[in-house]
Amino acid sequence: MVEQSTESTALNARVADRAETRLLIDGELREAAAGGGFENISPATGKVLGATTAAGPEDMDAAIGAARRAFDHTGWSTDRALRKRCLQQLQEALERESEDLREEIIAEVGAPWLTTVMAQVDWPLHDALRYPTDLIDSFGWERDLGVGKAGDGRRRVTKEAVGVVAAIAPWNYPFEIISNKLGQALATGNTVVLKPDPNTPWTATRIGRIIAEQTDIPAGVVNVVPTPDNAVAELLVTDPRVDLVSFTGSTDVGRLIARKGADTLKRVFLELGGKSAMVLLDDADVDAALPNTAQVCFHAGQGCAVNTRLLVPAKMYDDVVNRVLEMYAMLPPGDPARQDTVLGPVISAKQQDRILGFVERARDSGAEILTGGTRASGLHPELAGGFYLTPTLVAGVDNSAEIARQEVFGPVMVVLPYDGDDEALAITNDSHYGLSGSVFSSSPQRSMDFADRVRAGSFSVNGGLFYGADAPYGGYKASGIGRQNGIEGFEQYLETKTIGYL
Repeated sequence: MVEQSTESTALNARVADRAETRLLIDGELREAAAGGGFENISPATGKVLGATTAAGPEDMDAAIGAARRAFDHTGWSTDRALRKRCLQQLQEALERESEDLREEIIAEVGAPWLTTVMAQVDWPLHDALRYPTDLIDSFGWERDLGVGKAGDGRRRVTKEAVGVVAAIAPWNYPFEIISNKLGQALATGNTVVLKPDPNTPWTATRIGRIIAEQTDIPAGVVNVVPTPDNAVAELLVTDPRVDLVSFTGSTDVGRLIARKGADTLKRVFLELGGKSAMVLLDDADVDAALPNTAQVCFHAGQGCAVNTRLLVPAKMYDDVVNRVLEMYAMLPPGDPARQDTVLGPVISAKQQDRILGFVERARDSGAEILTGGTRASGLHPELAGGFYLTPTLVAGVDNSAEIARQEVFGPVMVVLPYDGDDEALAITNDSHYGLSGSVFSSSPQRSMDFADRVRAGSFSVNGGLFYGADAPYGGYKASGIGRQNGIEGFEQYLETKTIGYL
């Protein structure tokens, strides 16, 4: 008997047939100056989806130069009406192509369809551009300080664009992060060089084509330069013509960007990693809270804000662990193109090996791997080459263990017992990171008091969702510098000027 083809096989073929593979530089969709490209691999099947043009040093130089000219010699930075119209055009075009974009995200990211109706596509499509576009009219671009104590004239404070922005995006939520970076950078009058992750270039190149063909955004205002060459990407950080680097990704790369950018005193926005805790207080409604432990399975745990440490009162430990194991048993890895799949593949074979390395080192150090920690088996033959892992629950370690401290970025949860709220808070805050977290309690006041004491840039109380283009997002400590979204995110793309006049 011949097995029926998987849904990913057909979806991948459709996506590859219509993918945009060219660079966008100075308003022109083109191939790289030196030719050549790189492969885009399907996480679901492990097979090549297609090839993308690979920007080289000449292309990156041209893109930065185009962005610099567009900022310095066009009216983009000062013409708010133009910016508003262009962003509205981009919004409308993305809506027209949203279903193609959805399939593209599933194919190149390996994101389950279920994630695309939330943070992968639908949520950012709703407000990532709309929110900053609306701010163009309502934001306080200037304020009058009146006459100063010196008495020599009036004073005015104005907000103006920083200049050329290098927007460097990761692979886990490419559309969500790119659209939020572009929305705020463009609405504030900056020009942009967008460098997508080489694992997921087609979302960015699609946006480049849309900008070139369906908007009035002037040439050079947005440039899209995918490349697998780190030396080429690094030019964005070292080139003095770039004024600000907006980066989302790992903490290690964030540190490198900060160091490399220091020579030209670049402003940096860094949204980095996390090792967030989900805390069950002893009066928590366990039935209501437990579904949240499946967060590490959603998109295979590939989210910076995912809660990957589960803190449980010692007296509730055995019961909670058993119930988590029951839940994970109901979440097998599967085809991301199916609407009933929660746990899809991780992004690459390299990432799969990295995650398994964390689990093996934990096992070697005495940890109990209660379930999972293996490559998935029993998949359809067309998915056998994909990068699937089983949901993993790790016990028998304390908060000092590597697997409890480092960002694994996979479907791996560490469970930690504690005694009393103070110990739970101490464990939660005992981390290099400070990106997110959550707490569950039947007492609203107790849970809010706990949240107020957590050193993190975002937090959820009893399942409350903090996400939105109007909500500033970022981290404390090694989780980053600055905020994406909200008024705070908007203002980070602006300079402040004070003018005294008679």
